[in-house]
Amino acid sequence: MIAYVFPGQGSQSVGMGAGLFEEFAELTAEADRILGYSVAELCTADPHGRLGRTEFTQPALYVVNALSYLHRLSSTGRAPDHVAGHSLGEYSALFAAGVFGFGEGLRLVARRGELMATARDGGMAAVLGLAADAVAGALSEAGLDTVDMANLNSTTQVVLSGRRADIERAGPILKAAGARAYTILNVSGAFHSRYMREAADAFAGTLSGVPMSRPRIPVIANVTARPYPADGDVATLLAQQITSPVRWTETVRYLLDAGVEEIEQVGPGKVLTNLVRAIRRETAPAAAASRNGGRRPEAAPHGRPADHEGAAWLGDAEFRRQYRLRYAYASGSMYRGIASPDLVIRMARAGMLGFLGTGGMRPQQIDDAVAQVHRALEPGQVFGVNLLHAPADPAREDEQVDRYVRHGIRLVEASAFMDVTAALVRYRCLGLRRDEQGRVVAEHRLMAKVSRPEVARAFLAPPPEQHLRRLVSDNRITEEQARLAAEVPMADDLTVEADSAGHTDGGVAYTLMPALRRLRDDLAAEHGYRQRVRIGAAGGIGTPEAAAAALILGADYLVTGSVNQCTVEAGTSEPVKDLLQQMGVQDTAYAPAGDMFEIGARVQVLKRGVFFPARANKLYQLYQQHDSLESIDTKTRQQIEQRYFKRTFEEVFELVREYKGGDWPAAETLSPKQRMLLVFKWYFAYSSDLAMRGDPGGRVDYQVHCGPALGAFNSWVRGTELEDWRHRHADDIGRRLLAETSVLLNDRLTAYRAGSGRAAAPDDLVLATAGDGYRS
Repeated sequence: MIAYVFPGQGSQSVGMGAGLFEEFAELTAEADRILGYSVAELCTADPHGRLGRTEFTQPALYVVNALSYLHRLSSTGRAPDHVAGHSLGEYSALFAAGVFGFGEGLRLVARRGELMATARDGGMAAVLGLAADAVAGALSEAGLDTVDMANLNSTTQVVLSGRRADIERAGPILKAAGARAYTILNVSGAFHSRYMREAADAFAGTLSGVPMSRPRIPVIANVTARPYPADGDVATLLAQQITSPVRWTETVRYLLDAGVEEIEQVGPGKVLTNLVRAIRRETAPAAAASRNGGRRPEAAPHGRPADHEGAAWLGDAEFRRQYRLRYAYASGSMYRGIASPDLVIRMARAGMLGFLGTGGMRPQQIDDAVAQVHRALEPGQVFGVNLLHAPADPAREDEQVDRYVRHGIRLVEASAFMDVTAALVRYRCLGLRRDEQGRVVAEHRLMAKVSRPEVARAFLAPPPEQHLRRLVSDNRITEEQARLAAEVPMADDLTVEADSAGHTDGGVAYTLMPALRRLRDDLAAEHGYRQRVRIGAAGGIGTPEAAAAALILGADYLVTGSVNQCTVEAGTSEPVKDLLQQMGVQDTAYAPAGDMFEIGARVQVLKRGVFFPARANKLYQLYQQHDSLESIDTKTRQQIEQRYFKRTFEEVFELVREYKGGDWPAAETLSPKQRMLLVFKWYFAYSSDLAMRGDPGGRVDYQVHCGPALGAFNSWVRGTELEDWRHRHADDIGRRLLAETSVLLNDRLTAYRAGSGRAAAPDDLVLATAGDGYRS
């Protein structure tokens, strides 16, 4: 779920709202008629220096907040699940929830600003570094019961309000009590305190004449830090707000407890963004203990508030910048469209990278899937597609490259390659050019999945000279492109694939990551690259602990696969998702890879509840032992035909012939070994198709590529709503995983510092909007 929060007075700045007034010209004109002056001129230029005056600030901010909200709706197409606002911002939240119209809200805000601007002889101050109860205790002990708490902005940031002399007197007292900072604010009134009673009473009269509707979206009230009652009196709470403290810490905690994962500020500045970040950080340990009933915090995805701001800092900043992402996180391609268009679209909209799983798809299916993604995404939202190695059919790789170039695909994930092929080199070279500064720019980016140093070396080196010469001679690339290719590595990013699903060498991340990082650095020095190839981690990442380990090993980005296969968006069948939801870390096995059966390549697959791994390994054993189908003994042949294939070898071969088409060589041109290979490889396509369709009669033969990371993930989410795959979404999993990883790394660092005797670094100073009538 997502919540939008709107800032209050103190977030204003000259230039705010630029572009919005033209976009919503009719509403801007309505605002001008109500106010009697140009709100666009006030906000963007402020020629008369009035933007800082309360009676002008409040309506200006309301207009900019409201228009920002309408712009957000039109650009994302998504309404929030909750809304809230800080003081004045609450009026924008009520507008967003449909409680009153744009004009009615603006009239209320304008009157509120006029009344509050008349306040005199008051003062306010921001206190940093002390909790509210400590502030109250220190003031009580000093006899300063004339000072009120105006804003409870975070657990260690409180704003006081009262008579000017009392506010000045409180400073030394609170510093002596341990306050890190005490800042008197440039205001004339004691806003959000008992001293605003006269203004509140006058405003109540204004509110009584305004019709208000029930909120269409839950609105969290400043006064109660709870939603406005559906049939409650909105006017009463708005009048009380002027004299009551803004309970912002409780508001954010309420949203987190309600299951809100994203809290986004809508409106100028970053005040609320900073406050939410601080509240998440300060709230995390207590929330973990209370919600998990004693379970270790990292054991459940709801054990803590999801610190998405911390999550956004994980990984390599250049990776995020180059692909225009919010998170250094990707979902890998999964065979036959299991990494579906819907999955890729959700990832891109969430600021993550998703790869379309085109391996095993027919050409028209690929065209349709790519077109669907292109239609759904906005400019600047990025995705990639899979390019799967076809060692026995180089023409297929060439056709894929042609298709991707035709569709304008700028990023491919090269999977299962044992060396760099001519098709990959052509894709890379067709996107090369030199910019105005003389640097080589690669418009076709390539992310390579590797699990062996010798394969990594090929992708870390420039394209092989022999491929370049052949491509130039065949007029498939230009001489200039071939020259430019010598200055860049084959890959922009290298994903180190450890214990993963699908094609895998069963590598261990702890040994692979350091070795390949050193290899990367050595080759960069040897070739003098200007760019740095980033190293990512894939395989085994299904929990915060695993993600944290990958990052500590030096991963620039994370790639998940198996955990995304058991989501609503994954393009496999519901029966398969039901099986995957139940699996544990021990429920996978290795089996031959159907596309590279003859060379002994392996894939990791689900073994719980199916016979596929045992049967596939049996077929490979027979292929090694026999030169023809005819040499297999009768008992074994009957077992395979009746139990595995549900048809005879001859019937299977006819199915293969039909699939290959009329231009396929006749059966008599094939050797007996080749014939056996084709019949056995049919079983792998058949078992994959059974799983994709969820055929209930073929369940024991389901081929489901899967790694143990999903078993670890299932354990992590057990007892939460994510235990059921029907509540799992790939982008949500990514955000939760990264958020928990961020918290876990911070906790471990804090524990290390404590254990080593080192002092933890102090929190960043966050001085945010303290309430109406002043600037921070």
